[in-house]
Amino acid sequence: MKISFIGLGKLGLPCAEAVAQKGHTVSGYDIVDVTSKLVNVKDTIAEAVAGQDIVFVAVPTPHDPAYDGRAPTAHLEPKDFSYKIVKECLEEANKFMTKDQLLVLISTVLPGTTRREFVPLVTNTRFVYNPYLIAMGTVAWDMINPEMIMIGTEDGSATTDARELVRFYQSIMENNPRYEIGTWDECECIKVFYNTFISTKIGLVNMMQDVAQKQGNINVDVVTRALSKSTMRIISKAYMKAGMGDGGACHPRDNIALRYMAKELGLGYDLFDSVMNAREKQAENMAIEILKYGNKVQFSSDSYKPGVEYIDGSYSLLVQHYIKEHGGYIVKENPHIYVLVHEGDPTPNDVPIFDPWRTYKGPNVVYYGNTRKDKGIVCE
Repeated sequence: MKISFIGLGKLGLPCAEAVAQKGHTVSGYDIVDVTSKLVNVKDTIAEAVAGQDIVFVAVPTPHDPAYDGRAPTAHLEPKDFSYKIVKECLEEANKFMTKDQLLVLISTVLPGTTRREFVPLVTNTRFVYNPYLIAMGTVAWDMINPEMIMIGTEDGSATTDARELVRFYQSIMENNPRYEIGTWDECECIKVFYNTFISTKIGLVNMMQDVAQKQGNINVDVVTRALSKSTMRIISKAYMKAGMGDGGACHPRDNIALRYMAKELGLGYDLFDSVMNAREKQAENMAIEILKYGNKVQFSSDSYKPGVEYIDGSYSLLVQHYIKEHGGYIVKENPHIYVLVHEGDPTPNDVPIFDPWRTYKGPNVVYYGNTRKDKGIVCE
């Protein structure tokens, strides 16, 4: 195939050269002078896209340099990425491309950006959003040995364009990655939350290190080794389905105690406070959404998990607290909306069902957390 990369920097050039080494004819363009024995570097974007099958846009979405993490950033006002370079490249490429070609954006952006900012710029050619999971230092290897390949289309379906991109990747892969096909917005989410998952994991592990250092008689490696082998609930798919929030006798209580410990040890920060604040705000957000369907609300259960009667730390009761705080009423009959607390709880037939698990198959259901028009799931 004839492949081109717009952007031959620290991401684009190693990727382009990796593709060339797999037998494809590769061209490219960059605003600065670039030389390569494998990539035919062009002088303009028009020249770089001419006659190509697939054109990848691999340009940065930078922050102000003050936000790069080499110096403290927590005190700075939060800012979105800058999309100026991406927009300029998409507009220029669009001028010279046709419907016979496929334009693929791989840059990292916040959810909603592609649909709002980029798609209106692409009118002459076909478009797919395809962010990469690539680490600096191993770019070329990661390009042909990815953990997964995300392909974003307008409605999340496996379109002809998506299939064309899959066939291209199959021609260069040295492993057998999974393909996650979703909407543009879903793929944007997967990419940024993948990165923040890693940041959160590192932050929590390094907090264990601080506790070990300040508390005494603790080797942090003993702690992290034990946790890293815990494949039933921690290093697993467990708890990776959004629904009702964290509850039970242990988790909220332990986080509160750890907040106390963080203060007593003088760590200077408190991840556990953030966890508890997020838990409560998430419950309030759900309550506000439920009340959009009426102020008389019935819950399928008060217990914190299915199959038990315990209400200690019940997330259902926390949501009910916010229902009442926002002017709603908890009822046992004739509700305006019925909240499915646990998957498989009994449901009435004559009222709307509010399902935070997105698994109820009956009529008149509200799926919390699924705002896709088709309410579908493409990839399992």
